[in-house]
Amino acid sequence: MPAEASLGPLQRLLNRVAKVEPQESRAAIAAFLLLFCVLGGYFAIRPVRETIGTVIGRDATRDLWLWTAVFALAIVPFYGWLVSRIRRSILLPSIYGGTALIVFGYAVAFESAEQMRIFGSSFYVFISVLNLLLVSIFWSFLLEMFSSEQTKRLFGFIAAGGTLGAFLGPIITRLVVQTVGTSGVLMLGAAGFVLAILFQRRLMTVAAGWIGSTGARMDDRALGGNPFAGFSLVARSPYLLLIALFVVLLSAVNTFLYFEQLKQVAELYDDIEKRTEVFASFDFIVQGLTALTQLMLTGWIARNFGVRALLTIVPLVLVAGFLAMGALGSFWALAIAMVIRRWGEYAFVRPGREMLMSRLDRESKYKAKNLIDVPVYRTSDFLFAQANKALEKVGLNSAGAAFVGAGLAAAWFLTGWFLGRKFDREAAKKE
Repeated sequence: MPAEASLGPLQRLLNRVAKVEPQESRAAIAAFLLLFCVLGGYFAIRPVRETIGTVIGRDATRDLWLWTAVFALAIVPFYGWLVSRIRRSILLPSIYGGTALIVFGYAVAFESAEQMRIFGSSFYVFISVLNLLLVSIFWSFLLEMFSSEQTKRLFGFIAAGGTLGAFLGPIITRLVVQTVGTSGVLMLGAAGFVLAILFQRRLMTVAAGWIGSTGARMDDRALGGNPFAGFSLVARSPYLLLIALFVVLLSAVNTFLYFEQLKQVAELYDDIEKRTEVFASFDFIVQGLTALTQLMLTGWIARNFGVRALLTIVPLVLVAGFLAMGALGSFWALAIAMVIRRWGEYAFVRPGREMLMSRLDRESKYKAKNLIDVPVYRTSDFLFAQANKALEKVGLNSAGAAFVGAGLAAAWFLTGWFLGRKFDREAAKKE
């Protein structure tokens, strides 16, 4: 009897889609479902954040990014203290549960448009910081479980779980927002984070007997060490500094596209719920494309062309996308560029970034990674938002901003090329 015939139908499907070995299947499925719940909950409520940006205006939203950067920096030592002192079996589910409670509190607060204006700014900052933290913690734990070779095979499949959640979240939002309103949408998002607790517990159970990427059995002890260690780890490592630069340039490109999107959607649609529908439609298209790509292409590209390909496909395409925006100046050119950027980031860039971290030591996978994923990202968002505002004040129009974006995308491409080449060369030496 052929070896594959002796496997169950689910295992055969996993093996064909992502080359998941039988001993990896429980961990891969638990991680898939956990990320499904986390990103499903987040993307159900993400259109609400975007709508708040149109309600308070672009200038106020840019200013909020300062507070997002401040809280992102403030959370680094707090998070460092938590992972240094608290067992992950307690910490990780507690973070998801706390998120659910806070989102539910905002659902109660957002009973009218006036209350949205009052409480919307704090919600915008909260969700902007927390979504990066939740995802960063998730991948940090998986990097501890899986080896560098396993990340190439499994991370595309696992990321597809998050994409499926991110695909269904905005669909549900678009279907129900006119009926249940903003508060109802937030309650649905909170329910997603509650479900995440269950799958996090399952993943922790699997991890208790897992032989991790170091070759030693994983344990649940706190990391110990200095809560501020992330800063020194990044400062001493040229490799981590280059990853940080890659994230800075990613943020720059995203920021220029984001504010152009807010501007044009606010000009085209007066109704708040209609704006939420538009943002949900963007999410629907992006996540549908991403889910198919992650299941069919991400792992295949990583195995056959290396991490360098994952890191450079999107910035290279966006150079052309920005030039098209500058030449055409239409909403549809912007919409296509936004879809390509977000689809490519989720399908290629994010899995590639996580693979870059797979060879780091345990402390770096949590503390240095969190520093780059959250405060470096959000501080860059704020700085480039202010740069965008300054360029508008000196008379730079949408076409001019697009050409600036093309230059930033080119720099992003070069940084990804050098990072990916270094990673792939080291991987080749070990094979």
